[in-house]
Amino acid sequence: MMNIVKWDPFNDMRSLQNRLNRFFGQDFSPRSWLDEELSMANWKPAVDIYDNDNSIVIKAELPGVESKDVEVELKDRVLTLKGERSEEKEVKEESYHRKERAFGKFQRSFTLPAEVDADKIKAEYKDGVLNIEIPKPEESKPKKITVH
Repeated sequence: MMNIVKWDPFNDMRSLQNRLNRFFGQDFSPRSWLDEELSMANWKPAVDIYDNDNSIVIKAELPGVESKDVEVELKDRVLTLKGERSEEKEVKEESYHRKERAFGKFQRSFTLPAEVDADKIKAEYKDGVLNIEIPKPEESKPKKITVH
């Protein structure tokens, strides 16, 4: 069975560049400007989502982001995590040899499987990891039925 995969035109461009580099026997640029621009513009924090008996848990890695720069919002069963990682201005731009870390605004949205009470959601930020705990509504929790 074949999986459906979202087409990314930039993957084809990177693949073509890699083939041309192998053909000419050298890499004209260790990291193309296109790769750098895309990685800087598309920073999305890594997220783990799992559930346990009582809640759905979302953990997001947000290194270098202060808790005051993070927002968690729930609307119509969609939980949105957004914020901004500010760039450090201590180093002059011309002093960089390589710049891979992305900065700027980010946003991730997740559709929850059922309506939840927004007032019961807990969010804690510690050591660069945002932990969001979303209690499951009573009707979505598994019910134990006693067999007589």
